Amino acid sequence: MTKDVTAAAATLGVQIDVVQASDSREIEAAFAMLVRNKADALLIGSDVFFISRRVQLATLTTRHAIPAVQNVRGFAEVGGLMSYGTSQTEAFRQLGVYTGRILKGAKPADLPVVQSTKFEFVINLPTARALGLDVPPTLLARADEVIE
Repeated sequence: MTKDVTAAAATLGVQIDVVQASDSREIEAAFAMLVRNKADALLIGSDVFFISRRVQLATLTTRHAIPAVQNVRGFAEVGGLMSYGTSQTEAFRQLGVYTGRILKGAKPADLPVVQSTKFEFVINLPTARALGLDVPPTLLARADEVIE
């Protein structure tokens, strides 16, 4: 993901800082650096560690007034600004379909790789207000869910 984000930033002429963290203290240190560098926004990776720390990340992004997005809806549900990513419900449904096919005798190696086709965009309006952001009505209309 870092390679793709770096390439996209270069295309847009935007400067990015890649910050890595593997424990809670490193997350705190990363936010101290983001504040020093006056970060305009934060894209949080889809690593399981970051997903498990979504409450800490949402709290820090709000405390330091850094708009942030993560790919799991749980981030927006716990106070993050927004999330955009694969529908977990759809992924679990597909998992059930594949499990059923395997239990009926299909070989896992013979099953096709399925790419996500359903994505969810969630906006947390109270967080947007806390960050002093006005979310345009057109963006709200595109959201799958708006948390009031």
